[in-house]
Amino acid sequence: MSQPAISVTAISKRYQIGRAQRRGSYRTLREDFRKLASAPFRWASSRLRGGGGEAFWALRDVSFDVQPGEVVGVIGGNGAGKSTLLKIISRITKPTSGEIRLRGRVGSLLEVGTGFHPELSGRENIYLSGAILGMTRGEVRRKFDEIVDFSGVEKFLDTPAKRYSSGMYTRLGFAVAANLDPEILLIDEVLAVGDVEFQNKCLGKMRSVAKQGRTVLFVSHNMPAVTNLCSRVVWIRGGQMHLSGETRDVVSSYLQTSRESLAVTLSQREDRQGSGHWRYTRAWIGDQHGQPINAAVSGEPVSFFLEFASRGEEARASKILTTIAIRDSHGKILFSLANFLSGHELGSLPEKNVLRCDVPCLPLNGDEYTCDLWLSVNGEHADYVLDAMPLAVASADVFGSGKTPAIHKHGPIFVKHAWHVADDVPPTAN
Repeated sequence: MSQPAISVTAISKRYQIGRAQRRGSYRTLREDFRKLASAPFRWASSRLRGGGGEAFWALRDVSFDVQPGEVVGVIGGNGAGKSTLLKIISRITKPTSGEIRLRGRVGSLLEVGTGFHPELSGRENIYLSGAILGMTRGEVRRKFDEIVDFSGVEKFLDTPAKRYSSGMYTRLGFAVAANLDPEILLIDEVLAVGDVEFQNKCLGKMRSVAKQGRTVLFVSHNMPAVTNLCSRVVWIRGGQMHLSGETRDVVSSYLQTSRESLAVTLSQREDRQGSGHWRYTRAWIGDQHGQPINAAVSGEPVSFFLEFASRGEEARASKILTTIAIRDSHGKILFSLANFLSGHELGSLPEKNVLRCDVPCLPLNGDEYTCDLWLSVNGEHADYVLDAMPLAVASADVFGSGKTPAIHKHGPIFVKHAWHVADDVPPTAN
């Protein structure tokens, strides 16, 4: 049997909570040398202060192998340690203990913009990425047109990357990572930034890469994509290896656990992302009069109520952006309700706040659904909780025809429509 393309052996990663981190900027080469020169002194100072804060283990004793040509998914809730694991495998972050062995050239797409220099143009970043992978300029040039065509950012090739949107970063980043012929491809959840068409394009490319005998490690919350793409799944939970095995078995167990987590009070959920300065504390559905209900009805009005509160000194919220993402029982997002998409601005509110989203006609067939909640306050990503609340929907005669749509035949979403015989049909163009 051939040696694994990726060997992860007893990987652990510890962080010190409370250490200042520089965000939203990048360092110059001079600053990097200055930081390197002062490293021994900063280390000694940290030792004298007792380590600089409380220890937090993002990963503890994680081990698994990935064989050449295998497509393996990595799943887990928010804060489970998935992204930290990929950063360690990518050599971006150093583990506290354990060992990583990679056999082959690695292409990775982790956080949006990782590996790109913001002052360089898209064109220059393509060549820079190729050089980092050990490719000659001629090798990159032969792949250049393929990368540009896949990314769809040809008009902006000579624009500095700092001007790119997150979607443009993702498109070009994936195109570079997938088309420069790496033996190992590492992909994080950043595919969620792109539109549906581009996501499907990326998934197709990963299938093509796998068929060529290359190795893919895919981190995602998109369970349908994981199920369709991966032959095996690793489930990381609380920084530890929880389960590893056949995709359908592991995904099924993960979804069941996600549904069970809905029983935990939202205010007590710790598997969430964001600054935590503001957090959702309660969420429920109600009728058009605001009264709580156990289940919504297909085609009827329903209102979503979201309560959030400050966890710090800041007592007033402004510039509120929020999203409710509705998922089916397989974990696939069906649609989202977002105030910044609908154009409804939410003004300044007092310390304890309740938001209400009215849906005049719920377009869901009868089934059990879940809702993800996302919150931004004062321009800061404050809270994001997967499977934050359940949404039970009862079937109904939504068309008034005496027929009730069946979810297993007609899908989870219905669209009101009308049929008639067409009049005044134009002649077919030659």
